[in-house]
Amino acid sequence: QVQLVESGGGLVQAGGSLRLSCAASGRTFSIYVMGWFRQAPGQEREFVAAISWSGADYADSVKGRFTISRDNAKNTVYLQMNSLKPEDTAVYYCAVRTYPQGSRVSNSYDYWGQGIQVTVSS
Repeated sequence: QVQLVESGGGLVQAGGSLRLSCAASGRTFSIYVMGWFRQAPGQEREFVAAISWSGADYADSVKGRFTISRDNAKNTVYLQMNSLKPEDTAVYYCAVRTYPQGSRVSNSYDYWGQGIQVTVSS
């Protein structure tokens, strides 16, 4: 089992920045891919970004504004979010995949965090 705990969410004005963190514990040796998804009210959960040994992948809606990074020594993944927009408002979820290939599909991820609220005011 892998446990994931997110932190760093909150309220920010449009144009501002936030950094999300997700710390993994448990069977962390089994983690190949770490990613972020988000879900706005009334909408489906959507892919935001993921990072694996082969590199990073981003949704078009966040490319150039968000940066995903990973500290393997701390088993932690980060999401630096800049130039935030009101449409970025959502609950953000950290997820990990125990298969060595990146994916944008939520049901291909094996473990999930509890989610953290990010609200961007206009």
